[in-house]
Amino acid sequence: MADHYDVVIVGSGAGGGTLAHRLAPSGKRVLVLERGDWLPREIENWDATAVFVDNRYVSPDTWYDGAGTPFQPQVHYVVGGATKFYGAALYRLREQDFGELHHHGGLSPAWPIGYDELEPYYTQAESLYQVHGARGEDPTEPPASAGYPYPPVSHEPRIQRLFDDLTAIGLHPFHSPSGVQLDEANPAFSRCIRCGTCDGFACLLHAKSDADVVAVRPAIEHPNVTLVRNAEVRRLETDASGRTVTDVVAVVDGEERRFSGDVVVVSAGAANSARLLLASANDRHPRGLANGSDQVGRNYMFHNSRAFLAISLERNDTRFQKTLGLNDYYFGDDAFPYPMGNVQMVGKSSAPMYRGEKPVEARLAPLFALQDVAEHAVDFWLSTEDLPDPDNRVTLAPDGHVALSYTPNNRQPLDELYRRVKDNLGHLGMHPHHLVPRDVYMKNDIPVAGCAHQAGTVRFGTDPTTSVLDTDCRAHEVDNLYVVDTSFFPSIGAVNPALTAMANALRVGDHLLARLG
Repeated sequence: MADHYDVVIVGSGAGGGTLAHRLAPSGKRVLVLERGDWLPREIENWDATAVFVDNRYVSPDTWYDGAGTPFQPQVHYVVGGATKFYGAALYRLREQDFGELHHHGGLSPAWPIGYDELEPYYTQAESLYQVHGARGEDPTEPPASAGYPYPPVSHEPRIQRLFDDLTAIGLHPFHSPSGVQLDEANPAFSRCIRCGTCDGFACLLHAKSDADVVAVRPAIEHPNVTLVRNAEVRRLETDASGRTVTDVVAVVDGEERRFSGDVVVVSAGAANSARLLLASANDRHPRGLANGSDQVGRNYMFHNSRAFLAISLERNDTRFQKTLGLNDYYFGDDAFPYPMGNVQMVGKSSAPMYRGEKPVEARLAPLFALQDVAEHAVDFWLSTEDLPDPDNRVTLAPDGHVALSYTPNNRQPLDELYRRVKDNLGHLGMHPHHLVPRDVYMKNDIPVAGCAHQAGTVRFGTDPTTSVLDTDCRAHEVDNLYVVDTSFFPSIGAVNPALTAMANALRVGDHLLARLG
């Protein structure tokens, strides 16, 4: 196998995998280096105990918090990256998210490009990832040049009642945009069987639109695209000028290998992409590769998020629950004139999940009691925006691993959003007739180890003194270095970031095709 390529891509997730797919038909020689391997297809993919209690698929990595305490991040080093286990909720950022927004806790900065520049690529990404949805239901929905490529995933009876009850009290629920390969009109030929093991699980049927199934596998069918698995990239080396990456140094199955490319693209996730650039310091880049601005690793974001469930006396037999969203409070309301965020459903909970997420409390409860909770639970997920803070940052620990220092900010909007949802439950057919007395809720604020929505750390911008990348996601200081995962985000908005990473990868892909000729 030759070691020089037109493009070397580090990582195969939402950014890197999608980019490889865009470049594949060009004939350009593309190498994808993936730290992990194919995720095993096995019955444990759908086993809640294996996934949530045993952490069977969580990669054995050690990070350190701001106090130097080690922890195991909830990361997955596999082909397809984090998308293998995501809930496939593929939202566009709101148009206003691209501008400057004043929050209760401070300022969310404007992006150096507008929504209009990314919109055509959102449409392409929705097509590639086979997104199901319905235009016109969400009042915060940004303009779109085309409808969703597939009809919305229907609500099961309990969620349809929730949808109807929310509508009856004047709110505007909508069908969540879902990347699943489901054909409800022709179920005999549908790859997706609408099971209860989607959100947080890998799909045993390959019916979830993850970057592995949708992007990487089709890409490597082209003879010009090579995927090397079990390849942990340790550093990037440059020429004497520091302006060109000459070598990508990786450990592949225990042995050091060197690869080179006319263009090198880093897409290892916001934390690991920053770690790689910092670990690649040299005489020309003493603070880390492309880090003359001292911005590499800074402004780490991962959403203020809360998962909670309402316990109803009425059974909730929903299997595929993640079909409903609510954005009425996304930009605030009369009582709280600051952005709050997004409400959506979480994949249907089960007793083993409670043991994994709340081990101390759950250990005190017999399994049958937890099972009863699961059978009557309606599960919600709230996301509000955490703001870029230069002191929330990735640095290198003494052993070279990720050191992640993070102090939460802008937390009141999450409490405000939670209060509104909780207060409204009394009007949603769950109280007083269907809620356990005194409204029993389990809630779980997502800790820093739960880094599924990580973003920032290698932000793009027009000013090289305050950003790392230009508007094409090319490093200001290194001519052939690009970053295409969620690292480039200057702010994170309040919806799932995956579709924006996918759309941007397609945008950067077109730029690279023009550059390479």
